[in-house]
Amino acid sequence: MPKKTLSLKAALVSLLMFLLIIGVWQLATLPAASVDTTAGMTAEQIEYQKMLGKDPTQGQVKSSGFPTPAEMGATAWKHLSNPFYDNGPNDKGIAIQLAYSLARVGLGFLLACVVAVPLGFVIGMSPLLRKAFDPFIQVLKPISPLAWMPLALYTIKDSSVSGIFVIFICSVWPMLLNTAFGVASVKREWLNVASTLEVKPLRRAFRVILPAAAPTILTGMRISMSIAWLVIVAAEMLVGGTGIGYFVWNEWNNLSLTNVIFAILVIGVVGMLLDQAFAGLQRKVTYVE
Repeated sequence: MPKKTLSLKAALVSLLMFLLIIGVWQLATLPAASVDTTAGMTAEQIEYQKMLGKDPTQGQVKSSGFPTPAEMGATAWKHLSNPFYDNGPNDKGIAIQLAYSLARVGLGFLLACVVAVPLGFVIGMSPLLRKAFDPFIQVLKPISPLAWMPLALYTIKDSSVSGIFVIFICSVWPMLLNTAFGVASVKREWLNVASTLEVKPLRRAFRVILPAAAPTILTGMRISMSIAWLVIVAAEMLVGGTGIGYFVWNEWNNLSLTNVIFAILVIGVVGMLLDQAFAGLQRKVTYVE
Protein backbone atom coordinates (compact mmCIF):
# COMPACT_ATOMS: atom_id res chain seq x y z
CA MET A 1 0.00 0.00 0.00
CA PRO A 2 1.44 3.45 -0.96
CA LYS A 3 2.53 5.58 1.98
CA LYS A 4 0.17 8.47 1.14
CA THR A 5 -2.82 6.13 0.88
CA LEU A 6 -1.96 4.52 4.20
CA SER A 7 -1.64 7.93 5.87
CA LEU A 8 -5.00 9.04 4.45
CA LYS A 9 -6.75 5.89 5.65
CA ALA A 10 -5.15 6.22 9.08
CA ALA A 11 -6.33 9.84 9.29
CA LEU A 12 -9.89 8.77 8.41
CA VAL A 13 -9.86 6.02 11.03
CA SER A 14 -8.55 8.51 13.62
CA LEU A 15 -11.33 10.95 12.70
CA LEU A 16 -13.98 8.24 13.07
CA MET A 17 -12.55 7.25 16.45
CA PHE A 18 -12.59 10.90 17.54
CA LEU A 19 -16.23 11.33 16.48
CA LEU A 20 -17.13 8.09 18.28
CA ILE A 21 -15.50 9.34 21.48
CA ILE A 22 -17.35 12.66 21.23
CA GLY A 23 -20.62 10.82 20.62
CA VAL A 24 -20.17 8.54 23.62
CA TRP A 25 -19.15 11.54 25.72
CA GLN A 26 -22.28 13.44 24.67
CA LEU A 27 -24.54 10.49 25.48
CA ALA A 28 -22.87 9.94 28.83
CA THR A 29 -23.39 13.56 29.88
CA LEU A 30 -27.03 13.89 28.81
CA PRO A 31 -29.22 15.03 31.75
CA ALA A 32 -31.36 12.31 33.28
CA ALA A 33 -35.11 12.51 33.66
CA SER A 34 -36.72 14.64 36.33
CA VAL A 35 -36.76 13.13 39.80
CA ASP A 36 -39.79 13.46 42.07
CA THR A 37 -38.47 15.11 45.21
CA THR A 38 -41.80 15.07 47.06
CA ALA A 39 -41.63 11.37 47.86
CA GLY A 40 -41.96 10.85 51.61
CA MET A 41 -42.75 14.53 52.28
CA THR A 42 -45.88 15.67 54.09
CA ALA A 43 -48.07 18.51 52.82
CA GLU A 44 -46.65 20.80 55.50
CA GLN A 45 -43.07 20.04 54.44
CA ILE A 46 -43.92 20.73 50.79
CA GLU A 47 -45.51 24.04 51.75
CA TYR A 48 -42.47 24.95 53.86
CA GLN A 49 -40.16 24.27 50.91
CA LYS A 50 -42.29 26.55 48.73
CA MET A 51 -41.97 29.31 51.34
CA LEU A 52 -38.17 28.97 51.07
CA GLY A 53 -38.41 29.53 47.33
CA LYS A 54 -38.10 25.87 46.42
CA ASP A 55 -40.88 24.02 44.69
CA PRO A 56 -40.34 20.27 45.13
CA THR A 57 -43.41 19.53 43.01
CA GLN A 58 -41.49 20.68 39.92
CA GLY A 59 -38.93 17.90 40.32
CA GLN A 60 -35.18 18.10 39.76
CA VAL A 61 -33.07 17.04 36.79
CA LYS A 62 -30.24 14.68 37.64
CA SER A 63 -26.85 15.57 36.24
CA SER A 64 -23.57 13.67 36.35
CA GLY A 65 -21.66 16.92 36.91
CA PHE A 66 -19.26 15.99 34.09
CA PRO A 67 -18.98 18.69 31.41
CA THR A 68 -20.48 18.12 27.99
CA PRO A 69 -18.46 18.44 24.76
CA ALA A 70 -20.16 21.79 24.11
CA GLU A 71 -19.07 23.09 27.52
CA MET A 72 -15.52 21.88 26.88
CA GLY A 73 -15.53 23.64 23.52
CA ALA A 74 -16.62 26.90 25.16
CA THR A 75 -13.89 26.55 27.81
CA ALA A 76 -11.23 25.81 25.20
CA TRP A 77 -12.27 28.83 23.15
CA LYS A 78 -12.17 31.08 26.24
CA HIS A 79 -8.60 30.01 27.05
CA LEU A 80 -7.28 29.96 23.48
CA SER A 81 -8.82 33.29 22.51
CA ASN A 82 -6.83 35.08 25.24
CA PRO A 83 -3.90 32.85 26.24
CA PHE A 84 -1.50 35.58 27.45
CA TYR A 85 -3.54 37.43 30.07
CA ASP A 86 -2.01 38.00 33.51
CA ASN A 87 -4.34 38.98 36.36
CA GLY A 88 -2.03 38.12 39.23
CA PRO A 89 -0.25 35.12 40.75
CA ASN A 90 -3.21 32.71 40.61
CA ASP A 91 -4.78 33.86 37.35
CA LYS A 92 -2.57 33.63 34.28
CA GLY A 93 -3.30 32.62 30.70
CA ILE A 94 -2.65 29.07 29.52
CA ALA A 95 0.21 30.20 27.26
CA ILE A 96 2.02 31.83 30.20
CA GLN A 97 1.60 28.70 32.30
CA LEU A 98 2.92 26.56 29.45
CA ALA A 99 5.87 28.91 28.97
CA TYR A 100 6.94 28.48 32.60
CA SER A 101 6.68 24.69 32.35
CA LEU A 102 8.53 24.50 29.03
CA ALA A 103 11.28 26.78 30.33
CA ARG A 104 11.85 24.52 33.33
CA VAL A 105 11.79 21.41 31.16
CA GLY A 106 14.13 22.95 28.59
CA LEU A 107 16.70 24.07 31.15
CA GLY A 108 16.68 20.78 33.07
CA PHE A 109 16.83 18.79 29.84
CA LEU A 110 19.73 20.91 28.52
CA LEU A 111 21.71 20.36 31.72
CA ALA A 112 21.06 16.63 31.43
CA CYS A 113 22.35 16.66 27.85
CA VAL A 114 25.53 18.45 28.92
CA VAL A 115 26.19 15.76 31.54
CA ALA A 116 24.77 12.59 29.99
CA VAL A 117 26.08 12.73 26.42
CA PRO A 118 29.81 13.30 27.16
CA LEU A 119 29.73 10.90 30.11
CA GLY A 120 27.88 8.32 28.02
CA PHE A 121 30.58 8.66 25.35
CA VAL A 122 33.32 7.99 27.89
CA ILE A 123 31.47 5.04 29.45
CA GLY A 124 30.63 3.55 26.05
CA MET A 125 34.25 3.68 24.89
CA SER A 126 35.66 2.10 28.06
CA PRO A 127 34.55 -1.38 29.22
CA LEU A 128 36.25 -0.71 32.56
CA LEU A 129 34.23 2.45 33.23
CA ARG A 130 31.08 0.72 32.00
CA LYS A 131 31.40 -1.93 34.70
CA ALA A 132 32.47 0.62 37.33
CA PHE A 133 29.51 2.97 36.73
CA ASP A 134 26.90 0.24 36.29
CA PRO A 135 26.12 -0.33 40.04
CA PHE A 136 25.57 3.40 40.62
CA ILE A 137 23.36 3.74 37.54
CA GLN A 138 21.29 0.69 38.45
CA VAL A 139 20.70 2.01 41.99
CA LEU A 140 19.86 5.60 41.03
CA LYS A 141 17.89 4.95 37.84
CA PRO A 142 14.77 3.33 39.42
CA ILE A 143 14.28 6.12 41.99
CA SER A 144 11.15 8.13 41.22
CA PRO A 145 12.08 11.69 40.24
CA LEU A 146 9.50 13.06 42.67
CA ALA A 147 11.28 11.24 45.50
CA TRP A 148 14.12 13.72 44.97
CA MET A 149 11.82 16.72 45.43
CA PRO A 150 11.89 16.89 49.28
CA LEU A 151 15.70 16.66 49.24
CA ALA A 152 15.91 19.30 46.51
CA LEU A 153 13.59 21.67 48.39
CA TYR A 154 15.58 21.20 51.59
CA THR A 155 19.00 21.80 50.01
CA ILE A 156 18.17 24.29 47.24
CA LYS A 157 15.33 26.10 49.07
CA ASP A 158 13.79 27.32 45.80
CA SER A 159 10.77 25.63 44.25
CA SER A 160 11.56 26.63 40.63
CA VAL A 161 15.18 25.51 40.82
CA SER A 162 14.06 22.32 42.58
CA GLY A 163 11.73 21.61 39.67
CA ILE A 164 14.61 22.06 37.23
CA PHE A 165 16.75 19.70 39.32
CA VAL A 166 14.00 17.05 39.20
CA ILE A 167 13.85 17.38 35.41
CA PHE A 168 17.63 17.01 35.25
CA ILE A 169 17.73 13.91 37.45
CA CYS A 170 14.94 12.16 35.52
CA SER A 171 16.32 13.09 32.09
CA VAL A 172 19.93 12.09 32.62
CA TRP A 173 19.53 8.29 32.87
CA PRO A 174 17.84 7.40 29.54
CA MET A 175 20.29 9.67 27.68
CA LEU A 176 23.29 8.29 29.55
CA LEU A 177 22.36 4.66 28.97
CA ASN A 178 21.40 5.11 25.32
CA THR A 179 24.54 7.13 24.57
CA ALA A 180 26.76 4.52 26.21
CA PHE A 181 24.96 1.71 24.37
CA GLY A 182 25.13 3.50 21.02
CA VAL A 183 28.85 4.24 21.38
CA ALA A 184 29.62 0.69 22.51
CA SER A 185 27.63 -0.74 19.58
CA VAL A 186 29.54 1.05 16.81
CA LYS A 187 30.71 -1.54 14.30
CA ARG A 188 34.21 -2.76 14.98
CA GLU A 189 35.01 -2.64 11.25
CA TRP A 190 34.50 1.12 11.15
CA LEU A 191 36.77 1.62 14.15
CA ASN A 192 39.40 -0.63 12.61
CA VAL A 193 39.32 1.41 9.40
CA ALA A 194 39.76 4.61 11.42
CA SER A 195 42.71 3.04 13.24
CA THR A 196 44.24 1.91 9.95
CA LEU A 197 43.96 5.46 8.62
CA GLU A 198 45.54 6.71 11.87
CA VAL A 199 42.59 8.96 12.64
CA LYS A 200 43.16 10.89 15.87
CA PRO A 201 40.88 9.98 18.83
CA LEU A 202 38.98 13.28 18.88
CA ARG A 203 38.40 13.23 15.13
CA ARG A 204 37.35 9.56 15.32
CA ALA A 205 34.82 10.42 18.05
CA PHE A 206 33.19 13.19 15.98
CA ARG A 207 33.50 11.71 12.47
CA VAL A 208 32.95 7.99 13.11
CA ILE A 209 31.44 7.24 16.51
CA LEU A 210 29.03 10.19 16.84
CA PRO A 211 27.30 9.71 13.45
CA ALA A 212 26.98 5.98 14.09
CA ALA A 213 25.59 6.43 17.60
CA ALA A 214 23.40 9.47 16.82
CA PRO A 215 20.12 7.53 16.25
CA THR A 216 20.51 5.76 19.61
CA ILE A 217 21.43 9.01 21.36
CA LEU A 218 18.34 10.73 19.92
CA THR A 219 16.22 7.80 21.09
CA GLY A 220 17.49 8.40 24.62
CA MET A 221 16.75 12.12 24.31
CA ARG A 222 13.26 11.37 23.06
CA ILE A 223 12.55 9.10 26.03
CA SER A 224 14.05 11.65 28.43
CA MET A 225 11.89 14.47 27.06
CA SER A 226 8.73 12.39 27.46
CA ILE A 227 9.63 11.60 31.07
CA ALA A 228 10.61 15.22 31.76
CA TRP A 229 7.28 16.57 30.50
CA LEU A 230 5.41 14.01 32.57
CA VAL A 231 7.42 14.80 35.72
CA ILE A 232 7.25 18.61 35.54
CA VAL A 233 3.45 18.52 35.69
CA ALA A 234 3.55 16.44 38.88
CA ALA A 235 6.37 18.55 40.35
CA GLU A 236 4.47 21.79 39.76
CA MET A 237 1.46 20.31 41.54
CA LEU A 238 3.68 19.80 44.59
CA VAL A 239 5.60 23.08 44.64
CA GLY A 240 2.90 25.38 43.23
CA GLY A 241 3.57 28.87 41.93
CA THR A 242 3.35 28.74 38.14
CA GLY A 243 3.22 26.19 35.35
CA ILE A 244 0.67 23.92 33.74
CA GLY A 245 0.82 21.47 36.67
CA TYR A 246 0.00 24.23 39.12
CA PHE A 247 -2.81 25.34 36.80
CA VAL A 248 -4.37 21.86 36.98
CA TRP A 249 -4.14 21.75 40.77
CA ASN A 250 -5.42 25.30 41.20
CA GLU A 251 -8.44 24.67 38.96
CA TRP A 252 -9.19 21.47 40.85
CA ASN A 253 -9.17 23.45 44.11
CA ASN A 254 -11.58 25.87 42.40
CA LEU A 255 -13.80 22.88 41.50
CA SER A 256 -13.57 23.77 37.79
CA LEU A 257 -13.62 20.37 36.13
CA THR A 258 -13.84 21.83 32.63
CA ASN A 259 -10.58 23.74 33.13
CA VAL A 260 -8.91 20.62 34.54
CA ILE A 261 -9.91 18.55 31.51
CA PHE A 262 -8.83 21.34 29.16
CA ALA A 263 -5.40 21.48 30.84
CA ILE A 264 -5.07 17.69 30.57
CA LEU A 265 -5.75 17.89 26.84
CA VAL A 266 -3.20 20.71 26.47
CA ILE A 267 -0.60 18.64 28.33
CA GLY A 268 -1.22 15.72 25.99
CA VAL A 269 -1.00 17.84 22.84
CA VAL A 270 2.22 19.56 23.93
CA GLY A 271 3.73 16.20 24.90
CA MET A 272 2.84 14.82 21.47
CA LEU A 273 4.42 17.82 19.71
CA LEU A 274 7.63 17.46 21.73
CA ASP A 275 7.79 13.76 20.91
CA GLN A 276 7.19 14.41 17.21
CA ALA A 277 9.97 17.01 17.18
CA PHE A 278 12.47 14.50 18.51
CA ALA A 279 11.12 11.83 16.18
CA GLY A 280 11.83 14.17 13.26
CA LEU A 281 15.39 14.76 14.47
CA GLN A 282 15.84 11.02 14.89
CA ARG A 283 14.77 10.39 11.29
CA LYS A 284 17.26 12.98 10.03
CA VAL A 285 20.24 11.27 11.68
CA THR A 286 19.15 7.71 10.95
CA TYR A 287 21.03 6.15 8.05
CA VAL A 288 20.24 3.15 5.88
CA GLU A 289 23.11 0.74 5.35
